[in-house]
Amino acid sequence: MKKSPNILFFGIDSLRSDHMSLYGYDRLTTPHIDKYINDGGIVFENMFSPSIPTTPGYASMLTGLDCFGTDCVALRHKGQLLDSVKTFPEVLRENGYTSTCIGFGGNAGSRGFDNYISYGDWEPNKAANMNDVALPELERLTNQDKPWLMFMRHMDPHSPYYAAEPFDRLFYSKDEFDPDNKSLQPVYDFKPFCDYLKSWFPEGCTDAEYIIAQYDGAIAYMDACINQILEKLRDLGAEDDTIVVFTSDHGETLDEHDCYFDHHSLYDNVLVVPFAFRYNKFEYAGRVSDYCQVKDIMPTLLSLLGIDSGISFDGRDMTKSITGEGIKQESEFYITEATWMRKHGWRTPEWKLMIALEPDFHYKPEIELYNLIDDPCELHNIADKEPKVAEFLKTRMQEHISKREKETGRTNPMYTNLDWNGFGRPFKSSDEAYNTLYIGSSKTAKKLQSKSKD
Repeated sequence: MKKSPNILFFGIDSLRSDHMSLYGYDRLTTPHIDKYINDGGIVFENMFSPSIPTTPGYASMLTGLDCFGTDCVALRHKGQLLDSVKTFPEVLRENGYTSTCIGFGGNAGSRGFDNYISYGDWEPNKAANMNDVALPELERLTNQDKPWLMFMRHMDPHSPYYAAEPFDRLFYSKDEFDPDNKSLQPVYDFKPFCDYLKSWFPEGCTDAEYIIAQYDGAIAYMDACINQILEKLRDLGAEDDTIVVFTSDHGETLDEHDCYFDHHSLYDNVLVVPFAFRYNKFEYAGRVSDYCQVKDIMPTLLSLLGIDSGISFDGRDMTKSITGEGIKQESEFYITEATWMRKHGWRTPEWKLMIALEPDFHYKPEIELYNLIDDPCELHNIADKEPKVAEFLKTRMQEHISKREKETGRTNPMYTNLDWNGFGRPFKSSDEAYNTLYIGSSKTAKKLQSKSKD
């Protein structure tokens, strides 16, 4: 009997598509991924992860459901996913697959894999540490009779940005200790993050561009290590029988919007992520401009595998967009964040509305409105100038919330998850949020990212 296709899934953490050369970035950060995908693969140009951060992002990616369907919106999600939800590896198991998850145990969205492998995901040389365990596991999976899924959570674009030599200077040739450069001073003045960031910034570093170059260098380093995995797949003779997927749970804020080398907020640098795949037995190649979301990934992959799960997904099968068959468009959608701030909003191709559900530690206004055509970098809040637009978008958002609450039989999790911050209460003021939220160290940050706060 013919073996079903395997899935080699690069579920990269904190990778924003606009810092990939695959998506036109002027720094050559992903040359190996570029070459692999551009030689017969598919690139989705407008992919969004609408529920920030990690936990809801991966939950949606690996269930095909939105945040109402998973009931998961917060980084510090309590418990597991709903019992009624089937994850991607659980569906694959029912269809004869085995699965391995590398670097993503202990998280609600990672339920259902047969094997879990950890690696040095918060240590220097992250991608090489990944390869130390991924390469032998890939060989083991390939040598078995069953089709397989290998899911890898690369952490190189996630802070701390560890760009190994020579990647640390690949995109930077100036003096990062220039005393006349004050671009990092706002970062050092931000109490909630300053000690964590100082723990991995070079002591005395003054230039924000150097830290951005470390983010880009870490991506380039990861890309080189990923090529080893792609070469191994080819050497094992499994390339033609494997769907290779690249995506991310969310993007990253660098020095934009005062959010400082993290992935909170609802600006597009956090929402826009890559999605690309290559399957040599799929006859189509090229780029797809239709808007899509991470909830579309699972139904799309199941379609490529020829598996009918019987699940009523919130996501769509995007192969129909590739083949020209056509698909219902979703160009406007609900957005949420429960990382270091609790906000939600509504995004259309022209407008972005963001509403704070409680005061945030950046002292930002309760309502933010941006015209994405005139102001694509979201620098000018025009909520006061365009109150009718803000009210119209708010109405659209509320109609969507009511519709999804009725369909799921549950209240919007953005309203019910009041312990999103790990302190058991919403914040009453920005001062309270500023003085309460504190990372402190890489150890604390790793704990927050890997599992619910105890």
